[in-house]
Amino acid sequence: MKEKKLKIKDLVTIGVFAVIYFVVTFAVGMIGVIPILFLIYPTILGIVSGTVVMLFMAKVQKPWALFIFGMLSPLIMLVGGHTYVILLHAFAVMIIAELIRRIGHYNSFKYNMLSFAIFNTWICGSLMQMLWAREKYIELSMMMGKEYVDILIKLITYQHMALVYLGAIIGGLIGANIGRILLKKHFIKAGIV
Repeated sequence: MKEKKLKIKDLVTIGVFAVIYFVVTFAVGMIGVIPILFLIYPTILGIVSGTVVMLFMAKVQKPWALFIFGMLSPLIMLVGGHTYVILLHAFAVMIIAELIRRIGHYNSFKYNMLSFAIFNTWICGSLMQMLWAREKYIELSMMMGKEYVDILIKLITYQHMALVYLGAIIGGLIGANIGRILLKKHFIKAGIV
């Protein structure tokens, strides 16, 4: 199978979907105002964003499209003041997600679903900053107040993060299946895919 290369049109599509995805990520991230909800943030993000990402994968079935798409939000977050952890974590996650997608030749629902489940764990890096770049993350979070930071310090442990990653994967699988239903029901009928 000869691999298709990304074209300008594909890069524009990546940009458009990345903006939509970032808005969804930011909106869902607002639940983090209540610290305990940070632990379910990746799960909810996977459920809510599954349709966007599955539609993106249906539209752009080419190598490295998902990787580029997936790296844009962490780059924006890094520029916005997050630590290097979010970018390195996302880089590793996106490589794995891209490789899984490649196994399914970019058009298999099963492999796209598994790819999205892994893709969705990139946001766990925003919490892993508390463990891998603690001082910088505490400094960033201080605008929310000392009480908020103290709660985060107690909440974000390696044990809790194992559950957060599991939740992110489960949320990704649920979101991918919701996306599949909506793709069949609405987007394919409308001729969008």
